Amino acid sequence: MRFMMIVKANKDSEAGVLPTHEELAAMGKFNEELVKAGILLAGEGLHPSSKGTRVRFSAKQSTVVDGPFAETKELIAGFWILEVKSKDEAIAWARRVPFVDGEIEIRQVAAPEDFAPSDPTGELMEKEQQLRAQIAAKA
Repeated sequence: MRFMMIVKANKDSEAGVLPTHEELAAMGKFNEELVKAGILLAGEGLHPSSKGTRVRFSAKQSTVVDGPFAETKELIAGFWILEVKSKDEAIAWARRVPFVDGEIEIRQVAAPEDFAPSDPTGELMEKEQQLRAQIAAKA
């Protein structure tokens, strides 16, 4: 099962404040543990929302809105994607993140089989698998 651990933004991350050397070292050690455990698929920090853009859709129309965005508690500062056996295991890893303050949201990543009810013939899932194979070949 894949899970995304979402790091919630705060005033400092939205202001573009970089982590201290000590915080960066602790995070590097945590990431190293994830790699050694063989469960880290991806992990990145994000620039503040002032450098971001949202595209909103309504009635098949799209609107582009540039950041910053007001609700800091709803913003994302970074993420990890883990391949683990259960949500409980993802939670256990999240509890080890070396934060003094902060919040992490854990969400399961949808797998192709989760969409099977919307694709009774399997044709769309087959095309999706071909795309994933193309992506993997480039990696």
